[in-house]
Amino acid sequence: MRPSPSRLLLAGLALLAIGVVLAPTAAGASGWVLATTGNELTIANAIVLGIVEGVTEYLPISSTGHLTVAERLLDIGQTGATRSVTTSYTVIIQIGAILAVLLLYWSRIADMAAGIVGRSVRGRHLFLALVVAFIPAGIIGFAFSDPIQDRLFGAGPVAAAWIVGGVAILVYVWHLEPPAGAGVPLDQLSLRQALIIGVAQAVALWPGVSRSLVTIVAAVLVGLTLAAAVEFSFLLGLATLSAASSYEIVRNGSEVIDAFGWVSPLVGIVASFVAAAIAIKWMVGYLQRHDLSIFGWYRIAIGLVTVVLLVTNTI
Repeated sequence: MRPSPSRLLLAGLALLAIGVVLAPTAAGASGWVLATTGNELTIANAIVLGIVEGVTEYLPISSTGHLTVAERLLDIGQTGATRSVTTSYTVIIQIGAILAVLLLYWSRIADMAAGIVGRSVRGRHLFLALVVAFIPAGIIGFAFSDPIQDRLFGAGPVAAAWIVGGVAILVYVWHLEPPAGAGVPLDQLSLRQALIIGVAQAVALWPGVSRSLVTIVAAVLVGLTLAAAVEFSFLLGLATLSAASSYEIVRNGSEVIDAFGWVSPLVGIVASFVAAAIAIKWMVGYLQRHDLSIFGWYRIAIGLVTVVLLVTNTI
């Protein structure tokens, strides 16, 4: 019997959690240490962080939240000397997730490129919509980057956002979700609707909220079909992640290389790319037959587990 998508998701995330716990032991046994800056980022750890980033980036469960907890479980970036460089590393490996969208949505991106040079009205409109949607989070993220990292990048705020977001998903599915097939296609997205989606994306600057979650739900509520909302979320993620990764490379890229060398970032990017491509394909197929409720229950469960880990001083 073929396993259901929900079981595959839960099994995959369970294996991911086991990998996070066992990675330090496996790495220590094999001696895969590349560099040390107070804490060790091994090849095994780089793969785990890359997989966590790729799997969770486009699912509505928050990649930043998962990475924050994974870093604590792996004991990476928990000292003052390593915290900022580890944060930069986890932003830079988003390049893998960016490449996954470039590969899977190449025709849309090529159409937008044609629109920029005046060869596609549809492509130009979508490009402008993405620019408008990117602006709110871009401005707020740039202006408040340091306060956000200082005050919100912790397991406690992440657990709270996971639980609240999980409840919000269930409320949406039970009471707010439009009928199946309702809404307009992506080509009919207005700039006003794009701006509303962009304002919603700014909320996801709180780690654990999930950029994917708020943009998909906002896009459906302003009138897009679920399929169009998911596609716009992916494309908006491409723009947002590209800006964040580029900024981080310019600002702290040399520090990341000095701390971890070239191999670990490249390994993390490759792992992120493969995991993101698989996760995107799975999610698109899953949402053609199911609603978002599985992600709500998962968020509540992992939020409660994180609270227990905090109370017991495990992380």
